[in-house]
Amino acid sequence: MSSFHVYDTTLRDGAQQEGLNLSVADKLTIAGYLDELGVGFIEGGWPGANPKDTEFFRRAAAGELRLQHAVLAAFGSTRRAHAVAADDPQVRALLDAQAPVVTIVAKSHVRHVHQALRTTLEENLAMVQDTVETLVAEGRRVFVDAEHFFDGYNADPAYAVEVVRAASEAGAEVVALCDTNGGMLPSEVFETVSKVLDATDVGLGIHCHNDTGCAVANSVAAVQAGAMHVQGTVNGYGERTGNADLITVASNVQLKLGREVIDPDRLRNALHLSHAISEVTNIAPYGRQPYVGASAFAHKAGLHASALRVDPDLYQHIDPALVGNSMRTLVSDMAGRASIELKGKELGYDLADRPELLARVVERVKGLEQEGWTFDAADASFELLLVEEVDGARPRYFETESWRCITDSFSDESPALAEATVKLTAAGVRQVATGEGNGPVNALDHALRQALTGTYPDLAGFELIDFRVRILDASQGTDATTRVLLETTDGERIWSTIGVAPNMVHASWIALTDSFTYGLMKRGIEPRSAG
Repeated sequence: MSSFHVYDTTLRDGAQQEGLNLSVADKLTIAGYLDELGVGFIEGGWPGANPKDTEFFRRAAAGELRLQHAVLAAFGSTRRAHAVAADDPQVRALLDAQAPVVTIVAKSHVRHVHQALRTTLEENLAMVQDTVETLVAEGRRVFVDAEHFFDGYNADPAYAVEVVRAASEAGAEVVALCDTNGGMLPSEVFETVSKVLDATDVGLGIHCHNDTGCAVANSVAAVQAGAMHVQGTVNGYGERTGNADLITVASNVQLKLGREVIDPDRLRNALHLSHAISEVTNIAPYGRQPYVGASAFAHKAGLHASALRVDPDLYQHIDPALVGNSMRTLVSDMAGRASIELKGKELGYDLADRPELLARVVERVKGLEQEGWTFDAADASFELLLVEEVDGARPRYFETESWRCITDSFSDESPALAEATVKLTAAGVRQVATGEGNGPVNALDHALRQALTGTYPDLAGFELIDFRVRILDASQGTDATTRVLLETTDGERIWSTIGVAPNMVHASWIALTDSFTYGLMKRGIEPRSAG
């Protein structure tokens, strides 16, 4: 592992994603997660370029970031044209950051040298050499990001290679070849990296953007060609279409190419850490993300389920546990008895010798899905259905008497506010509670919590994290049936529930009460007498 670099740039390049804004505290938290994941290097940002990154490095140096595995890197640029690196304020800011590694970006495309830097090709080489030598003399390990390298190589291969040589001769440990525009294909990357390796004697790295959808494939192609340093971001964060997803790249190199680049025990935490970082960035996890997505090992069709029951490896390219994931069976109108049996086993119910029960559940699922229900997106609601069929009834934590919502707005300019009233019985006591919110579902959530938290204090830790509405028959306009999906978390697990009804608020109420019921059931809370 020490001879291969897994280099994370989530805190710098990933933070350039549209809508992603990280505080210094966020960056420190994410850096801790990256260290736990087992990456070799964490690029913390550009000290001197903005106050937030400067503060991050100050607090890291002061002891607020204690890395057990990774090495912190500061990012910056070469000195200015016709200046001296030792006197350049930007270079000084990189040294003041006190990071053991400094990564500098250098131009390797002749047009960028002429048009962006407005200098000569000779001066650009001098800028690279002077900056690297100065940083090395100050005791820093130096990596160089050769910006726009592949486009530059296509325009003038001799000059692009000369930039790599200048960095190497000045003392750079690694030169990362950057597909900055993200326009390359794997075959091009493999061929170029191979040629540059033949022409130089420095360790080569790869830094890919995803504008062709090939960032991961291009990164793997570079490794296959001989690159020993790969850069990327967790969850593929980054500007435009993002950077190479570092978890996917590392998993491919380790599990497909057979090169151990991350401690296997750390890789088993990949799903957990990917989702933990998503919580900090406030960007919902992508369900179809390779390896760590919720759908990465989810199987829906009945034919697959029948084969999976015999041997899970028949339809899975790896053991999901290697990255902390698990196989999931989705239940839908395509479900057969094998799907229901597998899903039941996944949830802790042995249905193998209960053919009548299996048949009943299959028919119930198919009937409900004809009405608009979709259990492949609502595992919690399906488990409640299964509990009803297996045990004869689901847990009843309360009995609803009635509920209603009112929405008021006093002018076209003022915001519309909602008020909900819930009447129910819990633990033998009738409760009447009123909640206010910025919408009817929010108001219902507040009212239901107010009515039940005294009886079931665990509800205080439940948080609704996603709310999705879909109109099932658009031809009916505002009279169409509505499907609502809710995601809830208690800080330990996330679950999804569904409600379907002609009235959107009614559908939301079904999903909301299912969510509370499921959450209490999974925490082992016994229902108190409803009355």
